[in-house]
Amino acid sequence: MTINDAERLLALPRTVGADPTDGEIITAQNGRYGPYINKGKESRSLDSEDDIFTVDLETALAKLAEPRVYGRRGPAKPPLREFGLDPMSGKPVVAKDGKFGVYVTDGETNASLTRGDRLEYVTPERAFELLAVRRENGPKPFAGKRGKVAKKPAKRAVKKVTKKAAKKKAKPKKKKTE
Repeated sequence: MTINDAERLLALPRTVGADPTDGEIITAQNGRYGPYINKGKESRSLDSEDDIFTVDLETALAKLAEPRVYGRRGPAKPPLREFGLDPMSGKPVVAKDGKFGVYVTDGETNASLTRGDRLEYVTPERAFELLAVRRENGPKPFAGKRGKVAKKPAKRAVKKVTKKAAKKKAKPKKKKTE
């Protein structure tokens, strides 16, 4: 590493310029997950670390205009089906596909479809019923890796330790003086 390279790295974060639409400052930075540009709460990854020093305002604005990429996960999936407003919570109920299968949600409470339910045949009333049952029973406890439900450790019997009364030493009797 040369002194010039060290000076360039110490000058980071580099101000690329101000956004002409709202006047907010755009910076080029090097972070934990690599190089990126930042404007307020919006950020986009850069292709290489050399881009931190070469990116210009036009390129930065084009990068910020691109939709955000969420790593491996990708963007949030749209709902599979909408059922209307839940009579209990007043929130819209939708069906989504999750890691453990299809479920219905009102944004606060999630309820999995049972084995006999198929999404094509689930009525809004059935979706509201599943959510009501879940609210009534509460969420299931986490089963862990081996499928066993974690239990609270049993309380151990604690032996009461009593202090034995210390034997008082007899005070020496005063000798009677005659």
